[in-house]
Amino acid sequence: MIFSEETKIGYIWASPEGRKVLLKHAPELEHSPYLSFIKMRTLPIFATSNQALMRSPEWVAKVLGELAGVEYVTEDDAAQEAASALGNESQEALAAQSAAGAPLEAEGSAKLLAPDEAARWSVYELELHGPAHGNPFTDAAISAVFSQGDRSLTAQGFYDGDGIYRVRFMPDAEGEWRYRTSSSIRAMNGIAGSFVCGSAEAGNHGPVRVADTYHFAYEDGSRYLPVGTTCYAWTHQGQELEEQTLATLAQTPFNKLRMCVFPKAYLFNDNEPPLYPFERLADGQWDFTRFNPAYFRHLEQRIADLGKLGIEADLILFHAYDRWGFSEMPKAADDRYLRYITARLAAYRNVWWSLANEYDLMWAKEESDWERFAQIVTGDDPYGHLISIHNCFGFYDYTRPWVTHCSVQRVDVYRTAENTDQWRKEWNKPIVIDECGYEGDIDMGWGNISGEEMVRRFWEGAVRGGYVGHGETYLHPEDILWWSKGGKLHGTSPERIAFLKKVLEEGPEQGLNPLLSEWDAPSAGIADTYYLFYYGFNQPRYRNFTMKPGIAYEVEVLDTWSMTVTKQAGTYEGTFRIELPGKPYMAIQMRRADMNGE
Repeated sequence: MIFSEETKIGYIWASPEGRKVLLKHAPELEHSPYLSFIKMRTLPIFATSNQALMRSPEWVAKVLGELAGVEYVTEDDAAQEAASALGNESQEALAAQSAAGAPLEAEGSAKLLAPDEAARWSVYELELHGPAHGNPFTDAAISAVFSQGDRSLTAQGFYDGDGIYRVRFMPDAEGEWRYRTSSSIRAMNGIAGSFVCGSAEAGNHGPVRVADTYHFAYEDGSRYLPVGTTCYAWTHQGQELEEQTLATLAQTPFNKLRMCVFPKAYLFNDNEPPLYPFERLADGQWDFTRFNPAYFRHLEQRIADLGKLGIEADLILFHAYDRWGFSEMPKAADDRYLRYITARLAAYRNVWWSLANEYDLMWAKEESDWERFAQIVTGDDPYGHLISIHNCFGFYDYTRPWVTHCSVQRVDVYRTAENTDQWRKEWNKPIVIDECGYEGDIDMGWGNISGEEMVRRFWEGAVRGGYVGHGETYLHPEDILWWSKGGKLHGTSPERIAFLKKVLEEGPEQGLNPLLSEWDAPSAGIADTYYLFYYGFNQPRYRNFTMKPGIAYEVEVLDTWSMTVTKQAGTYEGTFRIELPGKPYMAIQMRRADMNGE
């Protein structure tokens, strides 16, 4: 590769010699927490990105001049060479075993452990005992077809270490299911059996689906109102802190949690995780062909823990905040990882797939990569879990057919949830504003909004027909910030968000849809039946209304911060005035009087 003014800094950084040149002229990069952003830039953009540290065009030319003599082998080239060597080693190991007289096992002779019964939407598992020699992660393939009558689903399997292979399945209908395995290993191929699926356990309503275009429901038809929060790296913090996070979640209104598969390296998060997703080679590099099953067992245990609390695991498959190289794996490693994690986790009913957090910060990935990733995940997930991709600066094309809902980060420091109704019209899909900013007091603008502002953004999003997510970034003496590590919550917004959740639960069954609003205040509901008006940071002492004659309404004044509901005496019809306290964060709720009790 020849470095030029158009080359992303990530490519320079990936070259050991190129990195030396770059650090010679920009030594501050070595420990910069913003390296993820910088890798997306070119040298000319980087040179002028900091007003206090402006660099001249001569600086760019000098760096490029020194890079001219650098020989650069791409990460993909190096990885393919290593994978080839590892593959040869695996084949040699298999050949050596055969030469030693290892018996060729009969087809279908592998030991199988499988229960006779399962609950609807539970994780049903086939455990097979097979070969552990060579590299089972790449040398052995296993799957099973599960059928009921004329219907069949194919579930991919995976190697779980110590000669154990697993195929997981989520039965979505009661009655008898039959299965038959398929494998590249004769002993695990063609094994057939059956089990009986009974009714779902209490609290398990199945996976979440899109409902009525802009909203959500569980598969059994029960309503689902996503009230999310973010704890990116909570599963990488050790037993004590992770258990504290679960205990905190149990006391909150949150029923969706954004979380990363890979560990995170960023502000307030520089600790090493207890486990890593891959094995290490003798030289300290990762062997991307060999997963660490213990790492993924821990992850799936935490997903199961969330499921017990009724919380959806919005699983972030890739992110840029990384010092280990997991965000810059070669294509073959990316694809292998996606197939492995989909095989392990698709059977958990409370999983959502997020291809990436801030996909546009990942310098080593292009649009074609994300489209390929989407096809792998949706192709290997027989249950059709919800899937999206999250932005930093520019939105992904949410009209793509594989995108089930829009996972949005604010694209303006101030205006966020106010765009919800516009985004609904643009994409015609549910709008989930997973990052509207975080309640906290750190130095970054995205992480120091007040509890009042967080709650205001939740209400704005709700009355405009969408769903807003929470996060918290209050400084902590041990850098335990909820947004990254979990632990305890310290802010004032969660209980007010719980109040909003209750209002939504008692509102229209099909969810809130925006209505034609007055110029200064949004509203939502069902025309002539139910209205919810929200006044945000305005503080009117009263509001006048002109409603359709002949329809009487019962009216309640909601103080969204004090969490009070004040029912107004009598009913209201036609043109009328509602008194308000002249304070911000007020709402008015109207219900058609002759429909109450139905």
